[in-house]
Amino acid sequence: MATSTVENYIKRLYLLEQARPGQPVLMGDLARAMRVVPGTATTMVKALAKAGLLRHTPRVGVRLTPSGDRLALQMLRKHRLIEMFLVQTLGLDWSEIHDEAELLEHALSDRLVERLDAFLGHPRVDPHGDPIPSAAGRMPTSATLPLSDLPPKANATIARITRQDSEFLRFLNRAGLRPGQRLRLARRDPVADLLVVGLDDGREVSLGSKAAQDLLVQYETPSRPRHSKVRRKKG
Repeated sequence: MATSTVENYIKRLYLLEQARPGQPVLMGDLARAMRVVPGTATTMVKALAKAGLLRHTPRVGVRLTPSGDRLALQMLRKHRLIEMFLVQTLGLDWSEIHDEAELLEHALSDRLVERLDAFLGHPRVDPHGDPIPSAAGRMPTSATLPLSDLPPKANATIARITRQDSEFLRFLNRAGLRPGQRLRLARRDPVADLLVVGLDDGREVSLGSKAAQDLLVQYETPSRPRHSKVRRKKG
């Protein structure tokens, strides 16, 4: 049953579920994500439901079963390890690796994936900051928030880029906004709907609030100043 088309549907369903936790995936959303007409998506969903990979409730939506979750995590593990290999070992730019990984992920055996993981040093995230599922099917988690929600004057570190089209990634690359980059929310311009962030090298970068939603950051909680105790002299 696990053809490349099946794997693509299951992986996309998983990502759509993660975008709206606890909510079923609407058939229209799935069709748009797979770039097919609704009838084609419905036919595939019925086949996947028959295979036990998902549950489909008409006029409600679709949810993956535990078997579907396991397959999705396997595919995400392959995809993100391949992306890491393409950047770290072959030196490809992070804006051009997604489509290559989409092709290669269906050809890798489980044995080769584990050798690749060991060769790369067991990375926890891919070049975009996306977490890499473990061999046991566990997804690492971390506390993040969208850059657009960062409090004024707050410091943070970019953890993940959720939007990964080539044009957007090239813009981020030019601006120096990659995972691991520390920044500070300098100011907001509500009229222009812009955020201005300051980088460690002194540069400032302007982002639209919609683009800022696609950058997940780890917020650095301000440390509270310690108040020294004053000892009273006796007598």
